[in-house]
Amino acid sequence: MQVRRRRRRVEEKRSGFLGRRLGRRTPLLTAGTTAVALLAAGTAFAQTHQFGTDQVGQVTDHGQVISSDQYIAPYGDRLLINNGKIMSSSVSPDGTHLAASVTDGGAALSIVDLKSWKVQQLVGTAASSTPRISGNDVGQEGPTYSPDGTQLWLGQTDGYTRFTVNPDGTVADPTSVRIPADGAKHALVGEAVFSPDGSTVYSAVNGQNRVVAIDAATGTVQQSWAVGNAPRDLVEVGHKLYVSNEGGRPAKPGDTTVNSYGTQVPASPVTAATTTGTVSVIDLAHPSAAVAGIDVGLHPTALYAKKGALFVTDTATNDVSVINTASDKVVQTIATQPWPEASVGYEPDAVTLTDDGHLLVTLGRADAVAVYRYTSPQMPVSYVGLLPTDYFPAEIATVGNQVVVSNTRGIDARRPTTGAGHGTHDTTSSLQRFTLPSDRVIKSETAKVFQQNGWTAGAVTRARGTSHATPVPVPQRLGDPSTIKHVFLIVKENRTYDQLFGDVPQGNGDPSLAEFGENVTPNQHALAEQFGLYDNTYDIGTNSADGHNWLMQADDPEYTESSAGEYQRSYDTEDDALGHQRTGFLWTGAQAAGKSVRDFGEFQQFLTKPADASWQNLYCDSKNMAATGQGTAYPLNSSSPIPSLNSVSVPGFPKFDTSVPDVYREQIWKQDFEKNGPANLNMFWLSSDHTGGPANAAAQVADNDLATGKIVDEISHSKYWKDSAIFVVEDDSQAGLDHVDGHRAPIQIISPWAQHGAVDNHYYSQITMIRTIEQILGIHPMNQKDSAASPMRGAFTPRPVSTPFKALPNRTSLTDGLKTPPACGVDTPAPQDPSAAAVPSAKVPADKQALAAQWDAWKSAQRLTGPHAVPDFANPAQMNHFTWYQTHGWKKPYPGEDKLFAPKDVPGAYLPSSESDG
Repeated sequence: MQVRRRRRRVEEKRSGFLGRRLGRRTPLLTAGTTAVALLAAGTAFAQTHQFGTDQVGQVTDHGQVISSDQYIAPYGDRLLINNGKIMSSSVSPDGTHLAASVTDGGAALSIVDLKSWKVQQLVGTAASSTPRISGNDVGQEGPTYSPDGTQLWLGQTDGYTRFTVNPDGTVADPTSVRIPADGAKHALVGEAVFSPDGSTVYSAVNGQNRVVAIDAATGTVQQSWAVGNAPRDLVEVGHKLYVSNEGGRPAKPGDTTVNSYGTQVPASPVTAATTTGTVSVIDLAHPSAAVAGIDVGLHPTALYAKKGALFVTDTATNDVSVINTASDKVVQTIATQPWPEASVGYEPDAVTLTDDGHLLVTLGRADAVAVYRYTSPQMPVSYVGLLPTDYFPAEIATVGNQVVVSNTRGIDARRPTTGAGHGTHDTTSSLQRFTLPSDRVIKSETAKVFQQNGWTAGAVTRARGTSHATPVPVPQRLGDPSTIKHVFLIVKENRTYDQLFGDVPQGNGDPSLAEFGENVTPNQHALAEQFGLYDNTYDIGTNSADGHNWLMQADDPEYTESSAGEYQRSYDTEDDALGHQRTGFLWTGAQAAGKSVRDFGEFQQFLTKPADASWQNLYCDSKNMAATGQGTAYPLNSSSPIPSLNSVSVPGFPKFDTSVPDVYREQIWKQDFEKNGPANLNMFWLSSDHTGGPANAAAQVADNDLATGKIVDEISHSKYWKDSAIFVVEDDSQAGLDHVDGHRAPIQIISPWAQHGAVDNHYYSQITMIRTIEQILGIHPMNQKDSAASPMRGAFTPRPVSTPFKALPNRTSLTDGLKTPPACGVDTPAPQDPSAAAVPSAKVPADKQALAAQWDAWKSAQRLTGPHAVPDFANPAQMNHFTWYQTHGWKKPYPGEDKLFAPKDVPGAYLPSSESDG
């Protein structure tokens, strides 16, 4: 009876969270409540977002919802592949099989029988793989069949794995073909092509800016040619070998350059994006002759040759260069920009030509195949229309009268699991096949593609001249006045909605998946109560490599998307020109709009700090700074290789390093804020909730929560509060499970102009959040993704509520789990709320201490701390298990499992780490 009464008191207490406010006023947007009704009531602006309250994974009349602001409904037949993402694929010479390099699913190679339309074989490092290979790393291009179909070469780090192809299409007898590293530059391979007689394999050695000829029988490198930067694809036409150089030509004296895998490449000093693209031409008849070059668009990737033409997909300039192979001249450039509102962001990445004269180009970021009528290299093509695909089409081929498309992300991270939820690494891919329909059908399918991408006329409307419009929080037109002058974008690391807010009954949460509930994150729970709860918002990326790109570029450029199988050339692309789009970043857009910018750690790459700047010392230093107002005793220096970012960054604010507490970061920001005030755009990286540092997981998330609460407290009690808006978002949601979808993440919108005390279950994403910031500050959208996104006008009100936020003290000790206590003493938290889930004890049970010791040894090798710390270096399956064990006191198995595992035994531990450059 006592237990029953206690449970009732808990439920009554929790029902007050948001419920008190919702009972007194109309909710902002709850299920079944439309924005039109709110507009009529005078409480919000109209919301025109096409998804309504649809959730990721839901199948609607428009298609299946995915996390990137899109529906998918592919034309033709679909074969779903639940073995990770397809990086690249090739069809066997006889057209019976397709070989795909895959990643993020425990394998490196998938063989598909095109006749039975089934996955026939998986090859990787797992003990069950037959044959078994030494690594699941795969390059950006390939695999490659020999002309007679008896060999298959799979590109991996520092060379290839060569297989024998059996008569039934399966592969066997893996043999390593090594290409030596050149100092720190691995022989990262791009495409491999065979000579017509099959005796020689030509390889684009991407990491070393060269092409080599390899004896196909012995694996011996016979010859080498220096080409452009980051050679990617190869095609042989007659006696000439063409090479696409994604990083363009070598730098010349006087060029502005930016680093790309140890090579300085021509690049913009503002966007740090490459400024040249070339195709190298090797004369195989005269191998000692100088290598020629042809200028094409930016980021040339795929090559395809047929009927005297070489087609080059230029992913960054969003076009296809057509080269006449007789003259080696570009004779026409085909625009692949189907929506007039935006010129970039479609990312053409593969091309083929049918026998009846249809040129087909996959548009990776538009989930479509563009169809053109083609007659000859010099004769301009005519645009027919678009056919819808699954998520991110990356390869296309013709097999008889059929077209086969490989879709990198399939239907998003919807792989069936035995657990209680989904994770971002539950990735899928897919194949689709179809007979090319009539032009009339293609034109009708074009309208579907437009609808699935949200491409509507007038999506980006700029104010003309001096605007006299009445200021509103989110203007209808770019450049119209906003009531908000100061935007704060706080970027965190890796949490799902359920991990943080699964314990909030008013939202769509699963309490069994909550790891950091109210007693760990009292400030974020209080902020949700005061400023609103968003329970249907999605991060697009799988990990930090693409997550930060989605926030800073409103896109994950094709280079990063296609690098996921290896991540050797670069992971966080701040220090690689290939990872940057030519239209710039959020901050360069703000600067172009005449707005000031201040950066605190976001998109930073380098960190230097004193040898004694331990977590403990920085924690004590933060307490001293807070008490005395003195500066830090441990000056740190964080920086970026991107000049335009360095010029607006506060160097003393550290980038990612889990041995730096977020309460220290908060103090560095506070002193700058009180001295200089805010910029129009203020960007933060608060990364302690990544976990894995000296303190345990709950302590680090509590540290992150307290820093967040203090930042909001400081802003909301300042003179800037009246015209400020704070957006809190995760870079990705990869480090846990969510019962709706692994991409579902917590966000918060905090402002006098934000709707207060409401639950909003409309579909939003990182892209819609970025578009909202752009609309407020008058920043022109960066590409077709944020151009198509609907600003979150329904999250704001024309009637401000100026009540400030008072930060709550932490209820979880920030020093829990430390092996060495700080000199200033351990942290004493405030009392826990007895009605909320208790904070797990930091003490490891006696029977689990040996297991915990194995995990500690594992953690020490994961590059989580120090100046060279790397987000996501740790294997994601292992990291998520480790966090779960800590947050459940080493007493509860991971969801879907019946026991606790040592690191080496974790299911999924064979997945390649997200960064493997060590």
